[in-house]
Amino acid sequence: MGVFRLAAMAWALFFWSLAAGAEGIPAAYSPVVILPAGGPDRTEFDLTAVAERARRESKRLYVYLGARDCAYCRKYESFLEANAKELVRYFAEYNYIVVDLRSALSVTQDKLYIRVGDSSRSYVEFQKVIGDVRARMLVYPLVWVFDGSLRPLMQMPAGTGTFQTVPEQLEILQLVE
Repeated sequence: MGVFRLAAMAWALFFWSLAAGAEGIPAAYSPVVILPAGGPDRTEFDLTAVAERARRESKRLYVYLGARDCAYCRKYESFLEANAKELVRYFAEYNYIVVDLRSALSVTQDKLYIRVGDSSRSYVEFQKVIGDVRARMLVYPLVWVFDGSLRPLMQMPAGTGTFQTVPEQLEILQLVE
């Protein structure tokens, strides 16, 4: 077995373990889970299909970028799980498709790419294109709130201490700045 084939198998196993062992957004929210493509130097998430669905269904996108080895991500996901009975209905009422991008802390801003259609942009380029003022170092967890055309509906905080109460989460879903 060639070195390339072994490396490809190892990389596939790594991403399978992301899907199998990752916590991610709780199932009660019916998240669309998007696993990354690429290799160790380029991790790409393709938002094309979910963006097309959002446009077709006139829905918003709640895009969550979490890392499987991020304690703050687990804390946010635990908050969502603990408050699912109260929050899930608001995600539906405010017309969101919840998108769960599964990553790892080793995926830094220079390795993260977002694809939409034929265009693949680095994290920093993507932030600039969508007009997000957070065009800076990547911080996990990260949430984007988009319309169906991937236009940001709100500038979102990132990192620790965000969205830790039901009222704070509802402000995000209601687009209260």
